[in-house]
Amino acid sequence: MNKQVNFEDYEVGYDIPAAIGMDESEIQTPCLVLDLDALERNIKKMGDYAKSHGMRHRVHGKMHKSVDVALLQEKLGGSVGVCCQKVSEAEVFARGGIKDVLVSNQVTQPEKIDRLARMPKLGARTICCVDMLDNVADLSEAAQRHGTEIECLVEIDCGAGRCGVTSTPQVVELAKAIDAAPGLKFAGIQAYQGAMQHLDSYEERKGKTQIAIDMVQDAVDTLKAEGLECDIVGGGGTGSYYFESNSNVYNELQCGSYAFMDADYGRILDKDGNRIDEGEWENALFILTSVMSHAKADKAIVDAGLKAQSVDSGLPTIFGRDDVKYVKCSDEHGVVADPDAVLKVNDKLKLVPGHCDPTCNVHDWYVGVRGGKVETLWPVSARGKAY
Repeated sequence: MNKQVNFEDYEVGYDIPAAIGMDESEIQTPCLVLDLDALERNIKKMGDYAKSHGMRHRVHGKMHKSVDVALLQEKLGGSVGVCCQKVSEAEVFARGGIKDVLVSNQVTQPEKIDRLARMPKLGARTICCVDMLDNVADLSEAAQRHGTEIECLVEIDCGAGRCGVTSTPQVVELAKAIDAAPGLKFAGIQAYQGAMQHLDSYEERKGKTQIAIDMVQDAVDTLKAEGLECDIVGGGGTGSYYFESNSNVYNELQCGSYAFMDADYGRILDKDGNRIDEGEWENALFILTSVMSHAKADKAIVDAGLKAQSVDSGLPTIFGRDDVKYVKCSDEHGVVADPDAVLKVNDKLKLVPGHCDPTCNVHDWYVGVRGGKVETLWPVSARGKAY
């Protein structure tokens, strides 16, 4: 967190990409830049939406991997906690002051289970997902050994085809096993349909989400008949939150990318056929890059290549410009088509990454900018916490 960093000991260009108070034009590149005004508007907007629909919002920490951003989401958006995907990632947030942490994934390796069972001692409510009976016994043993409590969500595979059970009887069997296990608490259901979040069509996303809603409703009703109540019925992402929030069965949203946005999410359409980065959400995250060569008349070479971003969801777009286009990249270089030779060496461009989550994970710092000045630097707290 920012308050723990003594920036006097840090050298710009070696340890950090910028200094507080510096002009935006002086920031070292390539690096991650946050438009703080846009970020705050996104956070407030989602917080207001969740509140108005009677929903809790558990933000997805795997997107930004930043304690500072998570705390801002609590302060401005009223978030109840974070989702993480790995135990080490969850520990970063718990150690950073987040009091409600869900590992929205299975934890099965003995060493990881042991660390998970110790997390409540950091002062955080600790939750994980379960989809196998054997895992229940292992989690229970570790919780008893450390004198802690692990809360468990039964995960439903509602279309992603990865983890999770696929039928209500399986949900009930697991829920009963968790409820009976010492040291564990049955907390509800996890049903996140990740595979459809980036479908361009609003109606196609709606149809896929309805399948999940129907599965979850049947499971919740059956559990209730068995005397098991769900404190959490969680799911919903940036591409579908409006469906889950109007389902009358989900009570927690797990949106992540809304806060930063990226080029891939920006392409999906809302109910009126508009791109969601043209009104619904604002681009707040950018890779700041500099032109390092213009030896070829029709192309500029920039310093943000593969090592500065993830291109699994496509190449980045250049923010605010249609006269130049990012067309190719290698390890350390990006190629920008510049047919009219409008760019010159040392010009800076803001790139909207194709996929924000893995892009953030390859950087150490966020540079927060407001009004053309560097206002803050935040470490990417959980960078590399993949275990």
